[in-house]
Amino acid sequence: MTSTTRLTVAQALVRFLSVQYTERDGIRHRLIDATWGIFGHGNVAGLGQALVEYADAMPYHQGRNEQSMVHAAIGYARQSGRLSTHAVTTSIGPGATNLVTGAALATINHLPVLLLPGDIFATRPADPVLQQLEVPYAGDISVNDCLRPVSKYFDRIHRPEALIPAALQAMRVLTDPVETGAVTLAMPQDVQAEAHDWPDEFFAERTWVVRRPGADPTELAEAVHAIRAARRPLVVAGGGVHHSRAEEALEEFARTTGIPVASTQAGKGSLRFDHPQDVGAVGHTGTATADELARTADLVIGVGTRYTDFTTASGTLFTGENVRFLNLNIAPYDGHKLSGLPLIADARSGLAELTEALQMHAHRVPDAYVTEYSEDKERWEQRVDACFEADEPDVRPTQPQVIGALDAIVDESDIVINAAGSLPGDLHKLWRARSADQYHLEYGYSCMGYEIPAAIGVKLAAPDRPVWALVGDGTYLMMPTEIVTAVQEGVAIKMLLVQNHGYASIGGLSEETGGERYGTAYRFRAADGTFSGAPLPVDLAANAASLGMRVLRAKTVADLREALAEARAADTPTCVYVETETADTVSGAPPAQAWWDVPVAETATRSSAVKAREEYDRHVTARRRFL
Repeated sequence: MTSTTRLTVAQALVRFLSVQYTERDGIRHRLIDATWGIFGHGNVAGLGQALVEYADAMPYHQGRNEQSMVHAAIGYARQSGRLSTHAVTTSIGPGATNLVTGAALATINHLPVLLLPGDIFATRPADPVLQQLEVPYAGDISVNDCLRPVSKYFDRIHRPEALIPAALQAMRVLTDPVETGAVTLAMPQDVQAEAHDWPDEFFAERTWVVRRPGADPTELAEAVHAIRAARRPLVVAGGGVHHSRAEEALEEFARTTGIPVASTQAGKGSLRFDHPQDVGAVGHTGTATADELARTADLVIGVGTRYTDFTTASGTLFTGENVRFLNLNIAPYDGHKLSGLPLIADARSGLAELTEALQMHAHRVPDAYVTEYSEDKERWEQRVDACFEADEPDVRPTQPQVIGALDAIVDESDIVINAAGSLPGDLHKLWRARSADQYHLEYGYSCMGYEIPAAIGVKLAAPDRPVWALVGDGTYLMMPTEIVTAVQEGVAIKMLLVQNHGYASIGGLSEETGGERYGTAYRFRAADGTFSGAPLPVDLAANAASLGMRVLRAKTVADLREALAEARAADTPTCVYVETETADTVSGAPPAQAWWDVPVAETATRSSAVKAREEYDRHVTARRRFL
C-alpha cells in the first residue's frame, strides 16, 4: 500500500519544490532556490502559511512590487545559467496582474521563473469575491488568464489531485533549454488551504537533466561545407552562447578558424573584448568594425541568436550579394530564420563538432581577412578611448565618460546590469567585457525598472562579486522600490544613477523620426504648453537615501572616479549619483552604425516630420528579405 502524508495543497507544493534539482555536465543544482512573496487574502493563509511551515526547506524573500520580484528571480536565473531560479507568489487581483510584465520578460529572454499567483475560489462560495473579474460569458476566467500568452506553461489548480501532474509539467518546462520561460500555476485561494493525502513519492528528490543535444550528421556536413566555401564569414554570437556556457567552445572555434565574432546585446562577452577575434557589438547599436564586416559577409554564422531587428538593422545590415546564413541554435524555430542552413544543437556541442570537423581540413580564413578586421578593431578601440577620455576632470561628465570611469575601476569579477534608455546603446558599442558574465543587458524586452531588482537577484547568485545596476532617471522613477529590499536583506548592490532630466533615448529617437522630442523631457511646462521650461527640481539621490541606501554624489569627472572606487569597496547597498547632459543633447557616443526601423508619419505638415519621412523612405529601400 502506498504511504501518504496529509498536507495542504500549498504545503505539498512547497515541499515538492524544495527537492527538485537540475543536472548538466554532471553538476547538480537546486532548481527552486527561494521564493519571493507579497501576501494578501489570496495567498496569505495558503502559500504564506506553507512557507512558514517549511521555512527551513524553502528560503523566503520579501518584495515590495510584484513585477520587481519577478525581475529579481530572473536576474538570479540568468546568473545561475538557467539551472536555478526562484518562485514568486502573489495574492489575487492587482498582485497577480503585476506579474505580467515580468513574465513577458522571462519568456522573451528564455529565462526560467515559476509564478504562483493566488486565484479566486474554486468552490464559488461567494460570487464575486474581493478583486474578482466578472466575465458574463465565462465563469472560469480570472485576471490570471492575462498570464497565459506570456507563459510557456499555464495551469490552474482547481482540485488538490491536479497539483501532481501540473507541478511535474512545470518542472519539465522550466528545465527545457528550448521551451523555458515563465511558468504559471494559478492557485485558487480555497484550494491552497485544502488538505489531501499525498503519495510520499511526490516528495522524493527529482533530478531534471538539462540536455546538450549534438548536431544531425547531415546538417553538420552541410555546415562544414558552407564554412569552408566562405571567404568572409562572420559569427554573430547571441545569448544562447551564455545559456549553454559555450564561451570556451566559441573561443576555440574562433582561434582555430580565424573567423571574427560579433555579438548581440545578449551575447556580448562571449569573447573577451581583447580577444583577437572579437570585433564587438553588431547591429543598430554595433561597432563600425562589426557592422562593416556584416555588410560584406558572405556567410553569417548565428550562434544562439534570435536575429532581432536591432541585430539585423531591421533587415538592412547583411547586404552581401550572395550572403547565406548558418544558424546553430538549440531551438528549431530560431535555427530556420532568414532561410538559413539550420544546425539544431546545443551551442557548446555544436561548436565543438564544427571545430573538430574543420580542424580535419586545417581550415582557416585568409590572412588578408584577419589583417583587415584586426586593423579595423584597433581603430574602433581608439574611438572608444576618445569617448572615455576626459581632458577636464573638473567638469560634468558625458554619459560615455561615466561609462569610461566605471570601465577604469572594474575587473573581471564585476557584473554590470542594464536594460533600457540610452545606456544600452552606449554600453553595447563601448563597454569592454572582461568576463563571460560581466555584461548583463536585458534587451529582449528592454524593460525599464529591471535593473535594481535584477541586481539583487544577481548578487544573491554571486554574493562575492561586485554587482552594478546602471540606472537612468527615467528607469529609476519607474521602480526604485527594491532598494528597500536590498537594505533590509543586506544585499550590497551598487547603483550608478545617471540623471539627464528625461527620456534621453526616446528624445533622440523622437527627433530623428519627426516627433521633435515631444513629451520626453522632465521639465516644467512653458508658456506655450510644452514641456520646455526649467528642469524639474527632483532630487533622486535624496530619494534613494530616504529608502535606506548610502548615496555618494559626484558633480565632476574627478568626483565620479572617487565615488565609484568608494562604492566598489562598500559592503552595504551604495548609490553613486551623477548628473550628465540634459535630455535634449546627445550623449557623446559614436552615432548608430546601422539603421533601425521606426515608422515615420507618411503625411505631415511640420517640416521635421516631412524630412524624417524622406530619410525613412531612403533606408527602407535597403531592406532585404531572405527567402
